[in-house]
Amino acid sequence: MPIHDWTRVDAGTYHDFHQGWTIRVRDRLNGGILPEGYFAMADQRVSGPEPDVMALRLGGGPSGGLGVAEMPPRIRQAARTQTEAALYARKANRIAIRQGLGRVVSMIEIVSPGNKDCRHAIASFVAKAVEFLRIGIHFLVIDPFPPGPRDPDGIAQAIWDQLVGEPMEIRPGPGAAAVAAFDAGEPLTAYAEPIPIGQPIPDVPLFLAPGWYVNVPLEETYQSAWNVTPRPIRDLLHPPSTGH
Repeated sequence: MPIHDWTRVDAGTYHDFHQGWTIRVRDRLNGGILPEGYFAMADQRVSGPEPDVMALRLGGGPSGGLGVAEMPPRIRQAARTQTEAALYARKANRIAIRQGLGRVVSMIEIVSPGNKDCRHAIASFVAKAVEFLRIGIHFLVIDPFPPGPRDPDGIAQAIWDQLVGEPMEIRPGPGAAAVAAFDAGEPLTAYAEPIPIGQPIPDVPLFLAPGWYVNVPLEETYQSAWNVTPRPIRDLLHPPSTGH
């Protein structure tokens, strides 16, 4: 099954496919690919990079001497905007690979349009990837969208720039999607593969420890998600032949 040109549909339409593909990757990993003691979980991201400390509201209102306002502030609002693509990017799942009941060893991200729709969005995505790698969490990024004005050399190169500042040997060209697997060990290593739109998706390595990986069946899981995508959406991306 060749990868489709997802720039032809809106962010909400792609989001439905994204979520389905994510779950099929998770299920396939848990269905016999990951070794004993490892498992994959869908992990919904929050807006922007996750903070080191999160304040949670467990119930009830604020108490004590500090008041917490829930009404809008009285000073004038200067600006507020949220694109549809950004909204769906925040709702998208990533996949966390855990060893035992806690430790995250690797992460998988399937890129959404909202990850690239402004400089802040792509900077936040790259910053989170770099943070994972710097603390030893391996990272696999699957980008179904060709390079754009904010990632002209591809999102994998944007991540590599922050880590190393040198060009990668392989970059996606115009009209190509890409996959990149990062081994967070020493030395830090990236394995990248451009995927021209309309071409099959290769299986890619998912590192669980330095130099130790399993292969993720992207083609198989993409096909599985595509098979249950509603026909009107499939027709937008792969119009039926009218014949002559």
